[in-house]
Amino acid sequence: MIKTFMPEVKTAEELAGLQLEGLRWTVNHAYLGSSFYRKKLEMAGVRPDNIKSLEDIQRLPFTTASDLQEGYPFPLLSVPTDKVIRIHASSGTTGKRKVLCYTQKDIDDWTHFFARCYEMADLTREDRVQIAVGYGVWTAGISFQMGCERFGAMAIPAGPGNLDMQCQFLLDLESTVMCCTASMGLLMAEEVEKRGIRDRIKLRKMIFGSERSSDAMRARIKEILGLEHMFDIPGMTELYGPGTGLDCVHHRGIHYWADYYILEILDPETLEPVPPGETGEMVVTTLKKEAAPLIRYRTRDLTRLIPGPCPCGSILPRHDRLLGRSDDMFIFRAVNIYPGQIDHALSGISEIGSEYQIILDRKADGRDYMTLKVERARGLDGSIDAKLCKKIAAFVKKQILVSSDVEVVEYGSLPRSERKSRRVFDNREF
Repeated sequence: MIKTFMPEVKTAEELAGLQLEGLRWTVNHAYLGSSFYRKKLEMAGVRPDNIKSLEDIQRLPFTTASDLQEGYPFPLLSVPTDKVIRIHASSGTTGKRKVLCYTQKDIDDWTHFFARCYEMADLTREDRVQIAVGYGVWTAGISFQMGCERFGAMAIPAGPGNLDMQCQFLLDLESTVMCCTASMGLLMAEEVEKRGIRDRIKLRKMIFGSERSSDAMRARIKEILGLEHMFDIPGMTELYGPGTGLDCVHHRGIHYWADYYILEILDPETLEPVPPGETGEMVVTTLKKEAAPLIRYRTRDLTRLIPGPCPCGSILPRHDRLLGRSDDMFIFRAVNIYPGQIDHALSGISEIGSEYQIILDRKADGRDYMTLKVERARGLDGSIDAKLCKKIAAFVKKQILVSSDVEVVEYGSLPRSERKSRRVFDNREF
């Protein structure tokens, strides 16, 4: 019998029962093991025995990134330190890093549900998985590798960058799957095309993590490499790391592991639930995490729940691809704008490539100006630039209701990166 990493529960009622059991355990575990959580819960007037139903989650206090930074170096710790076998840290560049502790059970759980990602992506034990994400204190590389090994496929721990080695591995080791950021995926696709080796490699699938990718970028990668599937894998250090969900082969939303955490979608201003299908902030509560459990942790990530069953038949619920972060929003001429909105608008224009930059300036007249720097699509010449600039400006104006200047540049002239690409350059002084 083929081993499965999917949950044993078969109905929504069974899943809800599992979640309630996990919620009650988490609140009790945090209350008894963490002075931070005990104080938070007592201030909210909640004791562990008050949790009688899933609706009682709304009585619990929120946890934020600042709580983790203020609790440095071992925030939210709810077990004795001799039970901690590993730490990981976020890749943040401002202030103190968010350091999270893990028990052996945390690592085992994480490895198990990461293996589920490969199963959801319809991999087999014959696949060869080239892992081109960062290793070190970050959660990325080691988790992709642990999950792959538990699943039973061949792990190729290449790490990011080094295009010569990546291409050599694609050729010599006959990798069938590549795990990387979308930016790295584009970099690899263009390198494979430049070297003329597409027909000599066996790459069938890519699994993207760490950053939002535009439809245009994904279409370009798929076209160049001739991929069967591209998958989105969410995750953050606070919630174990990557691997907390994946879209199935039908690509109609990301199945998230509701047997390991509860996902609420809340209005980021009122912190009240939004109806299914409407965009809000992801708030997560872990159900089994020992060392650093999360209780209503505000992720700042924006998405929406996708109602109804998936064609794949999985009991696991779905959320949409991440639309951006609530703290990525910028205000331009009194309009609140998320980079993902511009990303979406640009993806509808066939004459441009997938790379772009948003540049914000405040000029001598005291007004704010936005310049969109976009690449012309591969194979087109500069004779279309003037017409294309007008088209892009009109598209953005119609969809986002702001005016912008547009600069069209040669295909390939904007920076590529094996890590997250920077899109927004805000030069304004406040």
